[in-house]
Amino acid sequence: MKPLTEQEIRTAFVNCTKGEAKRLSVPRDLAERPWDDLDYLGWRDPQAPDRAYVVAESGDGLKGLVLRCPSATVGQLRRSMCSMCVTTHTGGVSLMVAPKAGKAGQQGNSVGAYICSDLACSLYVRGKRDAGAGGRMHESLTLEEKIQRTVANLAAFIAKVTA
Repeated sequence: MKPLTEQEIRTAFVNCTKGEAKRLSVPRDLAERPWDDLDYLGWRDPQAPDRAYVVAESGDGLKGLVLRCPSATVGQLRRSMCSMCVTTHTGGVSLMVAPKAGKAGQQGNSVGAYICSDLACSLYVRGKRDAGAGGRMHESLTLEEKIQRTVANLAAFIAKVTA
């Protein structure tokens, strides 16, 4: 992924108002992000633990999503699988819900997916971050195929939000 500026990030959001996009908390460490290893930019809001954001490149430009997610709770020790990168975690996957874009979202319609709680799917797929024992299942896919699958899964999620 190419490095993004704060302005590019703010203008990419499709499921919130321009005012909300202006006020959301953009990461301060954009220059230090491992852009070459990212398929999308994802982060949790430090001021609102129940909010997360994803910005990804798509065929028609950048798309950003505002996500609602449960705040971390003690005792979540169930093993779950991320629907984007197919990594399993013990307590490290959350149901993240995105309000749909446009009128459907204003009426309260939303789309959800189980996603790595730290939104680091790209790093798990590449082996740059460890999900612990059994986090990555042995697959016959190449690294490039795993990356393509993650990108396709995220694109399908974004398509459901913008449909």
